Amino acid sequence: MQALVDAIRQQGEVLPGGILKVDGLVNHQLLPHLTREMGEVFAAHFAPLNPGKIVTIEVSGIAPAIATAMVLGVPMVYARKKKPVTMKEPAFTAQSVSRTKGGVVDLFISSEFLGAGDRVVVIDDFLASGGTLRALAGMIEVSGAELLGIGCVVEKQFEDGRAKLADLNVPIHALANIVRMSEAHGIEVEAGR
Repeated sequence: MQALVDAIRQQGEVLPGGILKVDGLVNHQLLPHLTREMGEVFAAHFAPLNPGKIVTIEVSGIAPAIATAMVLGVPMVYARKKKPVTMKEPAFTAQSVSRTKGGVVDLFISSEFLGAGDRVVVIDDFLASGGTLRALAGMIEVSGAELLGIGCVVEKQFEDGRAKLADLNVPIHALANIVRMSEAHGIEVEAGR
């Protein structure tokens, strides 16, 4: 994913509080050719695990997740951040702390679309401290589905999220790896791992 690494180098911005702004690539504007390539790379990586569903979190995880699901030919399910009146009970719920949202975020997935027998790969935009992905993994576990792996567009290596998720015992694949970043010195990014 050299194209992603190059785009982060060109467009990425470090904001106060350790926030990496890549709004022109994943979080606000999407580049269709880059999103398609993300899906192709994730699909090639996770296809041997034979997933039956891709799971993500709204909003920024949807684009790379749907691109992956399209290549694999499987459904994509996303955790909602607000429970709609149309969501039937029981629903799986979790909470996560979001730095970019400035507080606790509630997550909801309907039991209509996730349950026992589902073989799931999670695709999301960021892996930083691992809290949001842990919350999502907990929902998957409670549903009875099997978590096969986790894919993230960008990993902030220095926040140790990968190590904090090691007990999930699933492969984690990132497309781009932020080695270090600061407002003063910019972003050091390399191909994912």
